[in-house]
Amino acid sequence: LTMVKVFRCPARHGYAVEVSPFIANRLACSASQYYGIVGCGSLLVLDVTETDIHLLRRWEWGDGLFDVSWSETNEHVLVAGGGDGSLQLWDTTNQNAPLRVVKEHTQEWDAALGQSLTTLRGHEGVVYSTIWSPHIPGCFASVSGDGTLRVWDVKRAACRLAVPAHQAEILTCDWCKYDQNIIATGSVDCSVYIWDLRNVRHPVNQLLGHTYAIRRLKFCPFSRSLVASCSYDFTVRFWDYSRDPPLLDTVEHHSEFVCGLDFNLHIPNQVTHTPACLYFYLCEDSFSERVLQLLPLSRVVRPR
Repeated sequence: LTMVKVFRCPARHGYAVEVSPFIANRLACSASQYYGIVGCGSLLVLDVTETDIHLLRRWEWGDGLFDVSWSETNEHVLVAGGGDGSLQLWDTTNQNAPLRVVKEHTQEWDAALGQSLTTLRGHEGVVYSTIWSPHIPGCFASVSGDGTLRVWDVKRAACRLAVPAHQAEILTCDWCKYDQNIIATGSVDCSVYIWDLRNVRHPVNQLLGHTYAIRRLKFCPFSRSLVASCSYDFTVRFWDYSRDPPLLDTVEHHSEFVCGLDFNLHIPNQVTHTPACLYFYLCEDSFSERVLQLLPLSRVVRPR
């Protein structure tokens, strides 16, 4: 397994990474000191060149940063979520303070208004992850420590469907880009479940292989049935839920919890992972404690 490119960020641990929807070689990563337990946070914007990984912008925050997302309407704007309960709106053309900071919990925000539009209640535990439907306007899914997957209608401010998806906390979910009825959930019970919202009595498939909690998962934007998942077991796994067995590949060279991953929307078979240390991979990507690497998917370790 050969390291192609490395970016070092001392004393920071990565929690989330996302590829820009506008610029194929641009990544954003949220990171924290001391594994997010105490200390400050950093938001990094990186450009990947043919020979190196270049730091375009770095901002510091007074609390840990645990998530990041690019705007889909402005290539320069991104939002980060902090351990202090804040959302910060950043602009890559501005190297100083964020454009806006808002504080409130479990809210949908309009960045122009600076206040939440709707508060949706229903979960009986911590909400760990949400994802907008790529097919249905005003619809999103959420997963929680209460073990449920819920589908919400923002216009009606109501829960349209509640699924007792796991008998343990659910940390992550994602919506299939090719089918409005298919959602994947990842749980602390080490499993990834594929759900068809038209019939939620049983999952379509159960993807088993991780040995610790699933931290994040993503559907591939270029394949209907390809899913990537990362875990506290230090691995990233690639699945095709339409196959038997579904496990395709395992990346197992990390020495830290792998907390984030994202597919590149512009380049097929490119993935970025972020271990708790700050690593990245190409078509796989991992964040290890102080390093960011990029590798092609063909170089992953095959399952034994």
